[in-house]
Amino acid sequence: MLIVAERINSSRKTIARAIEARDTTCIQNEARAQAEAGADYIDVNAGAFVNEELACLRWVVEVVQKATELPLAIDSPDPAVIQGVLPLLDRPPMINSITLEPARLNHILPLVTSHGARVIGLCQSEDRPAESVDDKVRLAGRLVESVIRAGVPLNDLYIDPLVYPLATHSGSAMAAMEAIDRIMREFPGVHTICGLTNISYGLPERKLINRTFLAAAISRGLDAAILDPTDTLLYAVLKAGLAVAGKDDYCMGYIDAFRAGRLA
Repeated sequence: MLIVAERINSSRKTIARAIEARDTTCIQNEARAQAEAGADYIDVNAGAFVNEELACLRWVVEVVQKATELPLAIDSPDPAVIQGVLPLLDRPPMINSITLEPARLNHILPLVTSHGARVIGLCQSEDRPAESVDDKVRLAGRLVESVIRAGVPLNDLYIDPLVYPLATHSGSAMAAMEAIDRIMREFPGVHTICGLTNISYGLPERKLINRTFLAAAISRGLDAAILDPTDTLLYAVLKAGLAVAGKDDYCMGYIDAFRAGRLA
């Protein structure tokens, strides 16, 4: 499973303060901790700085790339910000994200192709984000068509069916999992991803909900997630979930994690 590490996000107060103060040590410690915990990409977000997002994100990118050799996931809804950051990157990134809104889609897809990037596609149309299973799958199909027309390999598309908080959308987890199952079957070669912690927003013991949803979603075909790899119990559930779902040949990933002391 591909892990996009979520902790360098300006929606977290500690990260916002570090970006504002240009605290290199804080940001680099976060990057190194997530890399050592098993991340494949380090997500970087400065969206809280509305009028200074580009400058802040450029600084974050430069600082993180000095701390780890992992590729970055550039996290912004603003195509201009993404375009302004891409020239700084040492390795092909993941772009987080596109929707089916024409201005966003048409601006970002050429950047995906020109930089050899992977891209997260949200099941969100010009009008609204998808809530029902059928809407999620229908919009996923439109995303697939769009990236193919743009010359993006299907293997580089990670579809996010969108997960809403269970506290306000009781059926959100089941709808997302059914959509994941159908997307993976109907569009061979594509990947699915989700922002894991959205599911537990507003509930007590959020990490318990996150772990339970992750294991269940893996069983339905989820093969990437935006999460906190430094959450040791979540990482253990991920490894166990892959083994139980038959996605870990001879349980070697699980055994390696055990030998490394990652299942405690």
